[in-house]
Order: sequence, then structure tokens, then C-alpha cells
Amino acid sequence: MTVNVLVADSVSEEGIECLRACAHVDVKTNLKPEELIKIIGDYEALIVRSQTQVTDKVIEAGKKLMVIGRAGVGIDNINVDAATQRGIVVVNAPTGNTISAAEHTIAMMLALARHIPQANASLKSGKWDRNKFMGIEVRGKTLGVIGLGNIGSEVVRRARGLDMRVIGFDPFVSAERASQLNVSLVTFEQLIKESDFITVHIPLNAQTRGLISEKEFAMMKPTARIINCARGGIIDEELLARMVTEKRIAGAAIDVFTKEPVTENALFKVDGIIVTPHLGASTEEAQVTAARDVAEQIIDVINGRPARYAVNIPYVAAETFAVLGPFLNTARAAGRLLSQLTEGQIKSIRIRYEGEIANYDTSILKSTVLGGMLELISEERVNLVNANLVAKRRGMSVVEEKVSTCENYTSLLTLIATTTGGTTTVATTVMRNEPHIVRVNDYWIDVVPTGGYFLFCDHLDRPGIIGAVGNVTGTTNININSMLVGRLKPRGQALMILALDESLPEDVRKKILAIPDIYTAKLVKL
Repeated sequence: MTVNVLVADSVSEEGIECLRACAHVDVKTNLKPEELIKIIGDYEALIVRSQTQVTDKVIEAGKKLMVIGRAGVGIDNINVDAATQRGIVVVNAPTGNTISAAEHTIAMMLALARHIPQANASLKSGKWDRNKFMGIEVRGKTLGVIGLGNIGSEVVRRARGLDMRVIGFDPFVSAERASQLNVSLVTFEQLIKESDFITVHIPLNAQTRGLISEKEFAMMKPTARIINCARGGIIDEELLARMVTEKRIAGAAIDVFTKEPVTENALFKVDGIIVTPHLGASTEEAQVTAARDVAEQIIDVINGRPARYAVNIPYVAAETFAVLGPFLNTARAAGRLLSQLTEGQIKSIRIRYEGEIANYDTSILKSTVLGGMLELISEERVNLVNANLVAKRRGMSVVEEKVSTCENYTSLLTLIATTTGGTTTVATTVMRNEPHIVRVNDYWIDVVPTGGYFLFCDHLDRPGIIGAVGNVTGTTNININSMLVGRLKPRGQALMILALDESLPEDVRKKILAIPDIYTAKLVKL
């Protein structure tokens, strides 16, 4: 069978030549959405970078598509869920541009410290104005790195070579891994307050959009400078422009934007902000590596072999999937819940399988658990292929236990996280084809994680406390659609779980936390 591959964005010729050895390759760039939809039905494989949007309509039209390759890290321009539903494998090249993006981050930091673009423009316009461009040294300054994945780790290494003090925020990097990198782990708030330079290396999602907002800017030093070579939208562009204009912070260097390509933006009008057109991965070496990585994976998929960096669910034997398939949503919800309930730096994760599921290869459940845990903080999508690698790279100790019997359920999946702040336990099962959270720490409960927001409150079981919480949410127009309370004994410690129709503002959460005998109040999104 002749396999047809469409290359819809500019990629390195080395990758294309690799594909031509076993497939027919067409290079057609700058296609309009309707043009892509019209021709995609003729191809078994599609390669893109960041420009082409692989929407659900494109995927629906791609009747023959077996694999979609992104020659880079991010996959936000690909509808992965739609591809998964159609049985299309999505692959990317998560390590191809690591060094290039890290080097660009450092370059942006140095340019920001020494006003290089502004000085260049001034001199070329005929002015010799040395005093106007007085800079600062980065030596001895504090660099705060948000996200210590592939790129963040490489930024740390280079910053240490510049004699900088490096602090980092990433709840899913162990203290041992941080020690290897020679970076001090701190809280998000501490990083914002102490850093002279702040750089972000995290994915863009609902939790990270607008991560650095008015509250964070208020905590920063007036001499602080921000670098974003990760994803547009993590920092509000209009707000950032205003903060630099008002000299609330000293400057910013931005490589990525909420809308791309873009030629008009509030950031472009501020002299203290350096901008580049998404150049993080734009080196010859990165393009060659990314193109080759994607080409090799496409060849693997075409030939029925597993891809190294598949970002959606890989093939699982039918008999195994019949038993474990219903647990995928359960495992993901458990991982997400655990990541939001834990406090402190992660030390180890124990995954215990009890009952029927213990008799099967549970690798897919392990990868789904880790994916749920990391998806709110990591730029890496975790799957069956890379779960162990990602955990190892982050210094996470993951232990699995299997018990063929289960006392109260047909099957039970239990996660136990040990952190510097203590131990957190979450247990889940499947009943009536629905995921059910049946245990949180010492409390046996029954919550269906159907999506939306939940408030978890540890409190003293006493008369009036539930009403006090309801009074706060009611007066602030927050609707509770269901409530569950588990307790260890009457008038003892208890856990209240409120399912909310909307998110809970931080000031409202603090009001609930201020109620006497409320010990914790954690907002969770499932």
C-alpha cells in the first residue's frame, strides 16, 4: 500500500527525506482551513508545526488518517480528543527544541538586562546615547523558574553557569531532582516575591491561563523582569503592558502571544518590553531534530509499531481494554484530585490495584494516573510510552502494588502520595460505568467526579458548621448542587465535600476558612 503524507507547515528537509524512503510526500504549506479540509481525505499522515490548526472538522474529513505529527512540543493546535475518538495517533517531538528554547530564554533575559534591542535601534537611527541604556548584571540575581520540565531544567543549568541564584516552583519535581539541578524549590508566592527575573515553562490550560495576574504583580519587586517563551496567555498581555508602562515592574521579554501570527499588540507599544515572533524553536538544529523525530514516529505507526512520543491513548488488547477501559476516566480523575489535595514537594507515589484489575497489565492505568497528576503543571502529556521516563526525569518514585482480592468492591484503585507536607490518599472505583471517588485520606465517601468544581473542607463535626458554610456561599451567590459529609466519629474530625456550579473566588474561600473549626478549604476542579 502506498502511504500518502501531507506536510502542511514548513519543516526541515531532513525529516521529509526520511519519509520519502517509504511514503509519498506532498508539501503544501499556508493552506486555508477550507483547502486543508478539501484535500486531507487523500492522506494517511499529516505533519504540522504551530501554524496549521488541526480542528475536529479537519480530523473528520481525514477519513484515511492514521497519524498526525507535530514537529515541536506543543499540541494546542491539534484537537487530540477528536483524533483519539477516530483512532488517530498523535505524536510530537517533545525534546527536539529543548535546547533551542532554553537558549532563547537566556538570550531574552540578557537582552532584557542590557537593553540590547533598544540600544541597537537607537544607534542605527543615528543616536549615540550610552547613558540611556544603563543595564544590570545577571550575576548574583535571583532567577525564578516556573515549571522544571525539559526546558525549565535546561534554563536552570545555563543560569547557574551565569552565577545566578536559581529558585523554582514545580510541585511534581522531587527534592532529590531539584538538588541534582542545584535549584531551590519554593512556593509560587515566594518565587514571585523574591525573583529578579521570572521565566515560565508550563503549558497553557484553564489553570495556567492568566497565571500571573494583578495579585502577582503586586507582590513583585519593582525591579523584577518577566520572560515568557512558553505559551501566550499565561500572562495577560494588556495587564503586562500596563505594569511596565507604570513602572510597577522593570520590563519583560515575550516570545509567545495569545493570538499568532500577530503584528499589532499592546506589548509592541511599550519600550521596556522586548518581543520576538515565537522564535524559541527556530534554530536549524531544533528543526532538524524535531522533523526527524516526527518522521521516524510516523514510519513506526505506519508499520504498526508503537511511537515513542504518542500523546494520546496507545493500543491496548481488546480483552484488557474491556476491563481497564472504564477505569481510564477514574484514574485520570484520581490523579487530578490527588495533585490538587497534596501539599508540599512530592517524594513518592504508591498506586495500589485491588480486585479484578490487579490481574491485568495496568501500565495504561499508571500512565493515566500520572497524566492526570501532571497535566495541570507539566508541558509534557504523559502516556503509556513515556510515563516511566517522565516520572524518572522528575525524580518521582512510583511504586505499584497488586492485590487480587478486594473487600468491598469488584476493583479498587488507590493512590497514596507522600510529600514533605504529609501523606494524601485517594481511592476510586467504577460503579454503573461511572467513576466514583470512594475514599479521601481516612474518610470513606462516594463522590462522582462529573466535572466542575468541588470544595473539600476538613472540619470539626459540630452543629451549625454546615449551615455556616452554606451561608457564605449563599450570600456570595455560589450555588451548591450537592453535598457529602464523611466523619471519623460523631463530634470528631469530618470531611465536607461541596459540588459547586461555578468556581469559588479566593476571597470567598478565605471567608469559609475563617469559620471556627474549619481546618482546610481546598477548591478542586475535576
